[in-house]
Amino acid sequence: MLFSGIATLFQTIGFGPVGARLPIMQGTSFAFIPVMIPAVKTVGMAGLFGGILVGSIIHTLLGFFIGRIRIWLPPLVTGLIVLTIGLSLIEVGIKYAAGGVPMMGKPEFGSGHHWMLAGIVIVVTLLLKSFTKGLLSSASVLIGLLAGYGVAYMMGDVNLGKVAGAAWFMIPEPFKYGVTFDPGVIIGITLMAFVSAIETVGDISGVTKGGAQREATAKEISGGTFADGIGSFVAGIFGGLPNTSFSQNVGLIALTGVMSRTVVTIGALLLILCGLIPKVGAVISTMPISVLGGGVIVMFGMVASAGLNMLSDVKWNSRNMLIFAIALSVGLGIKAVPEALQHLSGTPVLDTIKMLLSTGLLPVALIAVILNVVLPEED
Repeated sequence: MLFSGIATLFQTIGFGPVGARLPIMQGTSFAFIPVMIPAVKTVGMAGLFGGILVGSIIHTLLGFFIGRIRIWLPPLVTGLIVLTIGLSLIEVGIKYAAGGVPMMGKPEFGSGHHWMLAGIVIVVTLLLKSFTKGLLSSASVLIGLLAGYGVAYMMGDVNLGKVAGAAWFMIPEPFKYGVTFDPGVIIGITLMAFVSAIETVGDISGVTKGGAQREATAKEISGGTFADGIGSFVAGIFGGLPNTSFSQNVGLIALTGVMSRTVVTIGALLLILCGLIPKVGAVISTMPISVLGGGVIVMFGMVASAGLNMLSDVKWNSRNMLIFAIALSVGLGIKAVPEALQHLSGTPVLDTIKMLLSTGLLPVALIAVILNVVLPEED
């Protein structure tokens, strides 16, 4: 949380060429998870952070020319990537709402109790967004979460035991887990950094399109990519995970219409506070997973909606429909049926490629970018 907040300040306030200076929240992306978990299992935490540091440097270097290759990343590509992120995360939202991943396979998973708490969040959010104006409408998701939390507390689902044991102040220790450099992990983190950079282009475009009804500038895209890479590097030094722009924030801006750097900067300061004062973070972590699930169902759905909004600018001729169809079908298809790549193994390189393709996001990004460059435009 501490370095998500710091990286967000890099993005909203910026310094020099670093930062898009837009209301963009930074955080650890789900896109890195399928790479990081196998990395820790094979080379340990030290190898993971070595990969994060090298991958972050390469991610930063992308900022120097990503604005120049923006022609390769039209709304068809960026919108498709944001849509894929939203569609991929919807599964996570459902798992949260049903009781959380640790509960899967247990009788309590998917019980009416969990769905009731998630449903309260969704219903309160919908009612406030649809039938109120001003602050109540803009804060509908937050108020929905608080309503679900309140009901969960009254039902005895909130455990405050860990709050008393949490420290009042703590500073992270640099290189706590050590650093080693493994080629496979470095390649994996670097490739996902490339996907993350494309995601950032889509997020910045989505924010400017949804909040300001304009296209993002090359300076904003480059600055946002610099903030991603430098924020990830600083986080990696202190045991934090790679930071990138949060696509959920695109959905939130589209939902609320609030396009304010000040608001997101205050959010960044809150994250820093939570990181330095573990007791604050402990209070937030007491929120039941099913309550959080109700909120993320709304937010992840809005990410997909933001992707569709970006795709609304696409001229849907047969060429673009073909690119969309092949990229989405292959990417989400492999993610849904990872066993289709079971023969892509045997060496560390092949295992890394299989792991990256199974994320779904990487094949969507690569297929969309390559086909958009290779296939001729239609008159």
